[in-house]
Amino acid sequence: MEHVDTIVIGAGVAGLTAARLLTTAGRRVVVLEARDRVGGRVWTDRRDGHVTDLGASWIHGITDSPVAAAAAAFGMPTVEFTVGGYQSDSRPIAYYGPDGVRLTDAAAHRFADDIRVVDAALAEAVAASDTDASYRDVTETALAEQGWDAERTQRVREFLEHRAEEQYGAWIEDLAAHGLDDDSIDGDEVVFPDGYDRLPERLAAGLDLRLEHVVSQVRWSTGGVTVTTGRGDFTAGNAVVTVPVGVLRSDDFTIEPPLPEPVAGALGRLEMNAFEKVFLRFPTKFWDDGVYAVRQQGPESRWWHSWYDLTELHGTPTLLTFAAGPAARATRGWSDEQVAESVLVQLRRLYGERVEQPSHVHVTAWQDDPFARGSYAYMTLGSTTTDHDDLATPVGGVLHLAGEATWTDDPATVPAALFSGHRAASRIVGRDIPIDAVWAG
Repeated sequence: MEHVDTIVIGAGVAGLTAARLLTTAGRRVVVLEARDRVGGRVWTDRRDGHVTDLGASWIHGITDSPVAAAAAAFGMPTVEFTVGGYQSDSRPIAYYGPDGVRLTDAAAHRFADDIRVVDAALAEAVAASDTDASYRDVTETALAEQGWDAERTQRVREFLEHRAEEQYGAWIEDLAAHGLDDDSIDGDEVVFPDGYDRLPERLAAGLDLRLEHVVSQVRWSTGGVTVTTGRGDFTAGNAVVTVPVGVLRSDDFTIEPPLPEPVAGALGRLEMNAFEKVFLRFPTKFWDDGVYAVRQQGPESRWWHSWYDLTELHGTPTLLTFAAGPAARATRGWSDEQVAESVLVQLRRLYGERVEQPSHVHVTAWQDDPFARGSYAYMTLGSTTTDHDDLATPVGGVLHLAGEATWTDDPATVPAALFSGHRAASRIVGRDIPIDAVWAG
């Protein structure tokens, strides 16, 4: 049995941030990671000669972002791609109406203006909502206030449904009314042409990292912690647990004694989503030039409604779309070819015979990943934004939970993971550590 000062469970951005700061502060730290790589849900695939981020890919707003600062310090090149926050405009987007015909610029502007009007009303509806209200409830309240005709209302309703799914991988009626409270972006969004995984690789440098150590149990008392893995037990004065909500809620990862309130209650109101990426590479580019994204409206958009042009980033004609919420659950277990054909049916509505068969298809499977059990957490009905911070309440003075789900201001993001790891480290050493020590130390 090996003893250290602090055990960090999980080598994603949250765990690596905490471990890096604690090591710099002079503590002996061991990082236990179930996978054979670092990064967790930051995972870049390079097997086919292309750089493809299968998990996290965007920094959703670089203003005052610690991840943007870290990326700059680590020399990670970025490309501006401000459309990942499911904006209605701000960058060129090709909208196609229910009839499959592209909207004129004027019609697209009017539609975007409608979104802004409803969003303003939505903020008030959310603030006045009951604790058990869904995001559907508050959007319907905001829509009803406008007095629009059925067609105009339905187009905006679809947009709000799609935004909820793309932002949180959850059907609008399953997402808490406050589920998109944090949905704000400051500054441009960027992606990484060399891969997002360069960040966790740099964070991991010099750490005592044990890969393929699957943790099954964490036992804690006010005197310390014991962590059980398939490769032996570890003991320490304290631990930082950064596994995703899906793992925390599973029977394969147990904490004894069970988590107390308010941690347990917060965990019970958060759930992992169903959200998969679908990458389609083509021999030639058949879609609109000069746009960041293509979106279709109407009943045909129920599953496949938005395609993002990654051609410049990947160096070959590439579209990215998402299977989110109901679509991700319904297509779970489908082959890549089956998913691709379902997507192509919709692309043919817009581009007809110009649509080619893809030369390469890749569909992620985060729902089936035993060390993730989904892409990220969302707030179920009855949840409030404080549940994120409550999940990080220190337990017994020795157990600290961190990760994207434990940060209120911007959950479900890499910055949230980094901030949460920094908070856990600061609590353990008993003082505020400058956050730039993450990339400067």
